[in-house]
This record gives sequence, C-alpha cells and structure tokens, in this order.
Amino acid sequence: MKRVVVIGSGGAGKTTFAKRLGNAAGLPVIHLDSVFWKPNWQRTPENEWKKTITELVSRESWIMDGNFGGTRPERIKAADTVIFLDMPRSTCIFRVIKRYLTYRGGNRPDMAQGCSEQIDLKFLLWIWSFPKHSRPRIAAEMKPYPEKRFVILRTGREADDFIRNTANALK
Repeated sequence: MKRVVVIGSGGAGKTTFAKRLGNAAGLPVIHLDSVFWKPNWQRTPENEWKKTITELVSRESWIMDGNFGGTRPERIKAADTVIFLDMPRSTCIFRVIKRYLTYRGGNRPDMAQGCSEQIDLKFLLWIWSFPKHSRPRIAAEMKPYPEKRFVILRTGREADDFIRNTANALK
C-alpha cells in the first residue's frame, strides 16, 4: 500500500482517517480541500487543478483524501488502494454539524487559509443524497480496475480496525 485514495461523503471522516492511516503506514497525506480551495472559498482554475492532480499522483507514495469527482478517475487509476468510507448519512450529518460548531468563524486545520467553516442546506442535501447518487458512481469508477484493492468501511469500528491491522502488518 503506497498510493491510497480515501473517498466518502462529507462528514464521513476522510481527513481524520487519512491522517491516522498516514501515521500508521508512514505515508505522506495530501488533503485535497487544502490544495483546491484558495482564500475565501475561491476555486482553483480547472486547468491549474488538473496539472496539480497530475503532479500529485505522479509522486511515489501518498494518501489522498477528498472526493473531487472530476479528478477521482485519475486518482483511482494511479492508486493501488481505494478506501471508501461509506458511513451512515445520520453519522455524516452529525459530524458536519459538530465540525461547524467547533470551527465556525475560523479555519479547520485541514482547510486552506481564509476558508472559514460553513454549512448550508445544499451541502446537507448533498450528504443526504450521497448514498443514492454518489455510491453507484464510485462503484462504476472502480469496475475498470479489478486489480486494485477496494475497501469499503461502513462504521467507525471498521475504520479503526483497518488502521490497527495496517499498523500491525507493518511491524
């Protein structure tokens, strides 16, 4: 496991999982939110974003967390392992609200500077509809790569076990 993509709904725990897995596996972690977003929630221009992704996936090893569907196929192609945090919607909504209350008016550590924590109905609806709309798309994106390790973790306990087993395997 040298190149790992971590995907899942907002609030699924991608960033926390990626940090913990990076520590356990000794791999560098790239939080795509902090790379994509410029101050005041300005998007990276598309041509610049594609170049950035091409450069990031060409590195020897990494754990990359984030959805960014437009570049997900390129990241999956470059990865040897894809971890899909397929957490319950209620868990994701709870975590997003908790994150908002924790960081409102400020930046969370994994986000670009000048992007204060925010929440809106559109984001909550995206999370709620993630199982119906995004889960099938992720499964379809994995089909061309049967040789890749595709791990689906549906609970916090499964995520904890995966990290513990990874750490134990590397001892």
